[in-house]
Order: sequence, then C-alpha cells, then structure tokens
Amino acid sequence: QVQLVESGGGLVEAGGSLRLSCAASGRTLSTLAKGWFRQAPGKEREFVAGISWSGATTSYTESVKGRFTISRDNAKNTVYLQMNSLKPEDTAVYYCAAAHKLGVVRTFTEYDYWGQGTQVTVSS
Repeated sequence: QVQLVESGGGLVEAGGSLRLSCAASGRTLSTLAKGWFRQAPGKEREFVAGISWSGATTSYTESVKGRFTISRDNAKNTVYLQMNSLKPEDTAVYYCAAAHKLGVVRTFTEYDYWGQGTQVTVSS
C-alpha cells in the first residue's frame, strides 16, 4: 500500500502562487506515475497535471498550461505542483494520485492511490 499526503493549499489572491506537495509513504516505489486532480463544488474531479515515473514526461490540462508546473523528487518520494498566476476558477480541492504505470496517466480510473486532498481557494 502507498499513502499519499498533500500539503501547501490555502487562500491566495488572484495572480498569486502556491506550491502543493505530495509525500508518499508505505510501500513506495519510484516507478509510479503521479498526477494531480482537482474537484470544485458541484463539479466532477478533473485531471490537472501528470508526470511519468522518471519525470521526463509531463502533461497538463489546457486551462493550466503555462501557469502550473508538475515535478517530482524520487529520492524524497515527493511530487510537487507549482501554481502561478492563479485564477478564481482554480479554486478546488486538489488531490494527488499515484498509478502503477511508467508513463503519464491522465485518466481518473487508472490511478491506484489517492491522497485526502488539500483546499486551494483563489479570491478575486
């Protein structure tokens, strides 16, 4: 089993930045694809960004391209999401996820492990 714990969420003004972290523990493996999803009230959980096990390949949903950056430090079993130029529509609970796959995973159902989520609120 793999446990994921997110941190770094909070309240920020529009145009500001936040950095989310997701630390993995338990039966951790560096060969796990990682990703970030978010869910706003009344909406479905959506893919935000994904990264391959090596960190060489990343993928983003269109609305965050150029503003968000996903990265990972396998020595620390941690994945990050740097969020810049935040907008009110980025407000959501952000979830970290891990999958027993090597490449980037964009599909919700392909992830095997999930964190508890961290709230990000962007005020206008």
